[in-house]
Amino acid sequence: MDLTVTTLEGKDAGKVSLSDTIFGLEPREDILARMVRWQLAKKQQGTHKTKSRSEVARTGAKMYKQKGTGRARHHSARAPQFRGGGRAHGPVARSHAHDLPKKVRALALRHALSSKLRSEDLIIVDQLVANEAKTKLLTGTLSGLGITNALFIGGAELDSNFKLAAQNIPNIDVLPIQGINVYDILRRGKLILSKDAVEALEERFK
Repeated sequence: MDLTVTTLEGKDAGKVSLSDTIFGLEPREDILARMVRWQLAKKQQGTHKTKSRSEVARTGAKMYKQKGTGRARHHSARAPQFRGGGRAHGPVARSHAHDLPKKVRALALRHALSSKLRSEDLIIVDQLVANEAKTKLLTGTLSGLGITNALFIGGAELDSNFKLAAQNIPNIDVLPIQGINVYDILRRGKLILSKDAVEALEERFK
């Protein structure tokens, strides 16, 4: 299928042919959900930790004698039921990552791209280049295009001026083609691809 290419100034820059095997799929929510869950799980630090009764700094001596007090039988003050004692069944440092087949991950990316095209939230621009690293100038350019929430995907090398100008704009993300991922595509309203990014995607999935 053919899609119109525009410039950042909103001018027509010809057309580009998009592969149906990448942009023309019927999006499946279950595959996208699996991919997002996999990404977020892998992103978790997993450093949450509480001390068990063997780790708290407290005496391990028996609290009082076993018999004759009329009170319950207790031993160590480190037990979880006491103030200052260890936590029972608390969280431990661990990895939250789980496996997801490589083919499913690749398919999820194609489904995410297809969903943006189907919802008419995909824009192809000729190049992501800014003359100056000025956030104010780029904000004016994007507002002229009606873009307030978007993910920009450039080629292998990003234009430094464009990257610096965009990094302080809320709800605008800029990534090289190597960093394209399902979660960032879905969390932003518009997906803007450069022609270099489209060529790289077709080379990757051919």
